[in-house]
Amino acid sequence: MDLTERKLKILQAIVSDFIRTAEPVGSRTLSRKHDIGASAATIRNEMADLEEMGYLTHPHTSAGRVPSDKAYRLYVNSLMDKYIIPDEKKREISSRLESTITELDKTLNHASELLAQLTQLTSFVMTPKEDENTLKYVNVLPVDDNTVVLMIVAKNGHVVNTALRLKNGYEPDSLELLSKVLTKNYSGRSMSSMLTVDIIDDINREVGRLGRLARDLAPSFRAVLEEMLDVDLYINGLENIFSIPEYSDIDRARGFMKVVGRKKEMTQYLLDRESGMIVTIGAENDLEPLKDYSIITATYSVNGRPVGKLGVVGPTRMKYGEITSVIEYLTQNLDRAFGLPEGDENDE
Repeated sequence: MDLTERKLKILQAIVSDFIRTAEPVGSRTLSRKHDIGASAATIRNEMADLEEMGYLTHPHTSAGRVPSDKAYRLYVNSLMDKYIIPDEKKREISSRLESTITELDKTLNHASELLAQLTQLTSFVMTPKEDENTLKYVNVLPVDDNTVVLMIVAKNGHVVNTALRLKNGYEPDSLELLSKVLTKNYSGRSMSSMLTVDIIDDINREVGRLGRLARDLAPSFRAVLEEMLDVDLYINGLENIFSIPEYSDIDRARGFMKVVGRKKEMTQYLLDRESGMIVTIGAENDLEPLKDYSIITATYSVNGRPVGKLGVVGPTRMKYGEITSVIEYLTQNLDRAFGLPEGDENDE
């Protein structure tokens, strides 16, 4: 049985209507609302064929049909209309992101919050893995007689500040000198390679009098580097599920919260996804608990290098065209915000 032009037209109308209304779609509704060019009886026969082909399912409590995962895949690949983001919404997205462009983590979390608001779904963003990123500089700042703040800044803009209680006192000029020596020795080195350095030995060779301070600092220096190597997953908009008809049943809503709350599994699954704009629908998701949901992810870049992903997770009935356009525009803004300044394209 072939997918004729009329069958495709009917399928497109059913998917579009069901996405919008969450109600099963019947032949009469299609003949009345859409220019199919066929009677309700003919449309009904075509719908029976589409059901036999696996594109539609037939809820027992309704005479209408609903799309299957197979139908959504065909819709995403070939049938959905390109959504054009209004200029006003583009300006809103750009201005709201630009207002928080300070540190990478904060901006990414804000982008995830913004995505949840725009899509009314649960959104997420992954911070980059830092194993191939390089250190930009180190700063050790005084707080009080025995407390300092260790600041490590990566080239991609990731900043970690950690307050440390030192065993011994220090001189302010020693902190400034230590910051300069650490930056001189380690700037440009990858985060993973930094875990193998002996900063006590290195500092002693450079400036012997800083050895005691380096011994106090060394364990925390390594711990911060290990923290920067971890991938963080920010999740926003969990409360949005309660306004989605599919989750009006509290048990199903709890099930969704449980699935998304498995951050370790979610993080690994997202890490394993390919780069670019990727849409996986229902059973296409390899992770068993996600086989009732759709996930859309896109890759964002820092200094021209793809480093992380952001996207949404929700029911298979989602506005694929609109959501993919919004995600694409958000990632474009992030890419620009964290891109190399003009003239630095060849800098390493």
